[in-house]
Amino acid sequence: MIPRRTFLTTTAAASVLAQTGSIAESNDATDNRTIRVGVMGLGRGLQLATDLAALPNVQVAYLCDADLKRVAAGQKTFQDKVGRPSEGVQDFRRILDDPSIDAMVCAAPNHWHAPATIMACKAGKHVYVEKPCSHNPLEGEWMIAAAQQYKCCVQMGTQRRSSPGTQEAIAKLHSGVIGKVHLSRCFYQSLRGTIGKVADSQLPADLDYELWQGPVPRRPYRSNYVHYHWHWFWHWGGGELANNGVHGLDLCRWGLQVDYPVRTVSSGGRYWFDDDQETPDTQIVGFEFPDRQQITMNSMSCNKRTVDYFCAFYGSDGTLELDGDGRYKIFDKNDKLVEVSGQNNGGQMEHLTNFIQCVRTGRPEELRQPIVEAHKSTLLCHLGNIAQRTGRTVITDPANGHILNDNQQSALWSREYHPDWQEAVSMP
Repeated sequence: MIPRRTFLTTTAAASVLAQTGSIAESNDATDNRTIRVGVMGLGRGLQLATDLAALPNVQVAYLCDADLKRVAAGQKTFQDKVGRPSEGVQDFRRILDDPSIDAMVCAAPNHWHAPATIMACKAGKHVYVEKPCSHNPLEGEWMIAAAQQYKCCVQMGTQRRSSPGTQEAIAKLHSGVIGKVHLSRCFYQSLRGTIGKVADSQLPADLDYELWQGPVPRRPYRSNYVHYHWHWFWHWGGGELANNGVHGLDLCRWGLQVDYPVRTVSSGGRYWFDDDQETPDTQIVGFEFPDRQQITMNSMSCNKRTVDYFCAFYGSDGTLELDGDGRYKIFDKNDKLVEVSGQNNGGQMEHLTNFIQCVRTGRPEELRQPIVEAHKSTLLCHLGNIAQRTGRTVITDPANGHILNDNQQSALWSREYHPDWQEAVSMP
């Protein structure tokens, strides 16, 4: 249950914001005041914490994880790399209760991304949330509403949006370098092993599993859930498509300048191991958009053979291939190589810098990946998984991405929440 003190504190902050209409803003773009940040989730979050601490006038005040072993290890790593300490906490609501905190990073498991973001906005904190921004489509819409209502900067961690080379490549696409772009393809390959078949397990002494589950309905603990394999269970994650596919899909959608699809299809399944995993290890998803444009995503979890690019764009006058670090190649319509870029920068430091500057200035409209755009890209993952889980084509409204005329598919637009958390994590 949410502690009464924390709930009242968060509710009070939300009430003040509702009356004032915004977090205290600065209109001075040169404002260099110190930004205090708390980081939730110390897997990916630990890298983000050390990178944030390298930025001028940024203080990482809290490192948080539901597993106290990870808190202690994260504090040591942070101290060793950064040269100064950060307070370790197990409950992220300690971050929300601290009025000196400007922003929170949410790098916890997917089922926490939207709930923690919404709670942070209600408490008056800006949020850098890891990808995918939500566990289901409705959560993405709630996140947009929370960011707008409480006037918070909410940025998703698809850092390639801030890569100089990627920005250059996309600008060339939009200028017509390969003509009208009809198709974009993206790929992800990895070499993941089996997670086995595991019965209900004894809880580790340092893990607050009740808090780790947080807003979602309860399931008994199993040792092959925590800390990473939750990705492969629908209750917590969204498989490879949501885990890494969102990076490529975001670039494809950006390059094609499209928003919501009209049709989504998925093919694949669990081909490699007979174990507890539920999500596909092999999947191809296709999205059709208005004006005769298409995106495809091809993912393999258990074979690492790769193509030499991250995503590719096919136009009436040629092709552009883009890797994950901002390098690209352009070919003419006869497949002759005509341009090569040598840039090598994935964009993470630029993405974090952009977020911090927008926090300082109070200008969410200047975010490189604001929650409105983040939701559109994450929604593609959700629609692909809904097509996969129901075994049918998903037909959607191109105005908002909502599913049309299929009650079974529409039921996957949202999820149930634990009653103790329902009010805190949802929006009206």
